[in-house]
Amino acid sequence: MEKTSFKNVDEYISGFPENLRTLLEQMRTAIKKAAPKAEEVISYQIPAYKYFGILVYFAGYKNHVGFYPTASAIKAFKKELSIYKGGKGSVQFPLDKPLPAVLITKIVKFKLKENEQKAEGIRQKVKGKN
Repeated sequence: MEKTSFKNVDEYISGFPENLRTLLEQMRTAIKKAAPKAEEVISYQIPAYKYFGILVYFAGYKNHVGFYPTASAIKAFKKELSIYKGGKGSVQFPLDKPLPAVLITKIVKFKLKENEQKAEGIRQKVKGKN
């Protein structure tokens, strides 16, 4: 993957080998199904989904698909994610195993709820000041 400026997620995914493209499309489908109102964008030159702020990011790599649902989601799903490599706000899904679509869906729905609650909290604060 040499290009560093993508117009959209289709263009991003199209640059990968077929096996990885398939997994990236599966990731995209799972996210869009879990968050149909989310806006699909390119942020930090990788696919991202926004709904009252960023929900999740994902990216393709030589040996894995990176999924970035932020630290709160990684913590909330620590047990389920423990079988994968990852960091404070990320997880690596290996290319030689099926993507855990059900788990991805649960994480995206968790992030939707979290972002909605944050947005409601902000609305309440603003409302209280008027």
